[in-house]
Amino acid sequence: MELLPLALAFLSSVRLTVGVSESIIGTRQTCDVEGEKVTVDKIPNSKCFSCICKNGFVECPQPECPSVEGCYMLLEAQDDDCCRRCKGCMHNGVHHPSGTEWRDSKDPCRILTCRAGVVTESKLRCHTPCSNPTPAAPGQCCPICTKCYVNGQKVAADRAVTTTEDPCLTCRCESGSLNCAKQACPVLHCPQSRMVTEPGNCCPQCRGNRRFLSPPKGACMLGQAIYPSGAHFTLDQCSKCSCYNGTIICTKETCPVLECALEYQTTHPGRCCPQCTQIEAIRASCSYGGRTYGDGESWKLDPCKSCVCTQGKPRCAMHMCPPLTVPCPPNSKLEHPPDQCCPRCVESDGVCTVFGDPHYRTFDGKFFSFQGTCKYQLAADCVNHTFSIRVTNDGRSTRSSAWTKMIAIKFADVKVNLGQKMRVKVNGTKVNVPYKLGNKLDINRTADSVLVTTNVGIKVLWDGISFLEVSASTSYRGKLCGLCGNFNLQHKDDFKTRNGKLLQDANQFGKSWMVGAKKLCARSRKEYPSHPVKKCRGRKDHRFCNRIRSEVFYPCHKKVNPAMYYKSCLTDMCECPMGRCYCESFTAYVHECQKLGVQLPHWRGPMRCPSAWSSAGLNAIGFRRESSRRHLHHSGRQSLAMLH
Repeated sequence: MELLPLALAFLSSVRLTVGVSESIIGTRQTCDVEGEKVTVDKIPNSKCFSCICKNGFVECPQPECPSVEGCYMLLEAQDDDCCRRCKGCMHNGVHHPSGTEWRDSKDPCRILTCRAGVVTESKLRCHTPCSNPTPAAPGQCCPICTKCYVNGQKVAADRAVTTTEDPCLTCRCESGSLNCAKQACPVLHCPQSRMVTEPGNCCPQCRGNRRFLSPPKGACMLGQAIYPSGAHFTLDQCSKCSCYNGTIICTKETCPVLECALEYQTTHPGRCCPQCTQIEAIRASCSYGGRTYGDGESWKLDPCKSCVCTQGKPRCAMHMCPPLTVPCPPNSKLEHPPDQCCPRCVESDGVCTVFGDPHYRTFDGKFFSFQGTCKYQLAADCVNHTFSIRVTNDGRSTRSSAWTKMIAIKFADVKVNLGQKMRVKVNGTKVNVPYKLGNKLDINRTADSVLVTTNVGIKVLWDGISFLEVSASTSYRGKLCGLCGNFNLQHKDDFKTRNGKLLQDANQFGKSWMVGAKKLCARSRKEYPSHPVKKCRGRKDHRFCNRIRSEVFYPCHKKVNPAMYYKSCLTDMCECPMGRCYCESFTAYVHECQKLGVQLPHWRGPMRCPSAWSSAGLNAIGFRRESSRRHLHHSGRQSLAMLH
């Protein structure tokens, strides 16, 4: 496959701010070798970027740099580093990166944090929400409770819980025991005007960032003030600070845990900590949200928050969600199930696509074409042997083309066969869709396909004509083999044969995965050329395939470059036996768009591409080629008028 020029109109301007925000401004580059690395010389600091061809566009993901949001002591990237970083702290001769926390080796209740060159020292305040706590173990600060519940909220091992009365109190469950403590908020480097406290959070955070402004040698900078080395100063009622050779060290008082509601807490002038200003009356029940709860009764407000009635006062606790990297890392997506408290980045399933005169896109994104007309192993678990998927290709009476004709899926003691016109067999018996086999197998119908879902983490989508999509759960990472590759997130080694040999030629790779007897081949040939010489009709093929650039598909053009599918379409139309082979590339393009969130529900009508579910579609597939071409020429005039 030829490589198109890297840029149709290359970047007119380039801005590179690694680890901060969007990296490049300009015109997107297109590419044609899906999954391959691309060298872009005009990107500054190109050693920091690894550019690949994805969905027909050159993508250069930023290196994984630590977040610099809120850093007002931002250091530029050094020669041996691709990332800008926040200034760390020197404490007792040891360097600590910004954002780290550690305990005093001699006093487990003494906590130290580093934020943008400022060390904050504070003492933990222990809290025991149980009547008979167990004394602290050696090396630990606080007593523990034997049950992991706080105000009716169960504390999971991987989550921390806080209370609505005091969001600075944090409770964790370790080895089945509950440990609750409160620590002071770290001293921040940004000006007061840039500090923001989100609702329900304990500590303020800085918004924005600022480049490190070097003060005089040995001096310290905090906010907009400069302090000489050895200086002592009071930052506020809770914080006393000193400057030692460029590092600010602050000792901050930790306020006691309060159990009165927030509306009864007041901080008096000249005092550091708030106090309860009113003693609430003890009652036998609580009123909350229009309902009455008895003493000791608990209730759940939402997946994140629970409450318990304690002596007439509602005490509530909520989960603290872990920090989330947004956007999510490559090959993962953000999910927030309605029954769960916290959103999370979840690894995406691997997807292998087959369509047309067979074009393959492997689990790792490598794109190739192979016109073999035998039976082949498409995908299989080559480690634990939990499943296998084989495809039988048909030549459809052509000289050098091929299309997927049947799919055989095997797992456990189940065999599913998918054929043309949506024919489905399970263990040799024809079945109607939808179909269910215990908890092992679900076969359902979508708008234009049949979807097979197995209990081993494999799904197969088949449109009854030529489009096939295999989805594999992340548990199969690096364990697969066949025409769809090994699913190890590296496209370079997708052309591995059954014996582990790495090939470069798609034709030889495809032949290496042939299974069954040669008599099953639709065409008896020793060689299937990688680029067979075909007599194409030329202008008409281009006109049909050019419909993928019409307004019907326009919403997806910025997400998926249609060029690769246009070229695939031209290949499919060369020896098309039924006139509508362009629909097969269009189907693959639409499915790729759907995976990226672009819905194109009404494309079939304007493109004259019936699905295999419709009786009209099934009849149309059987038309003679000449009849179909005359019909297309007449009915496609209006659509062709929209072409670019």
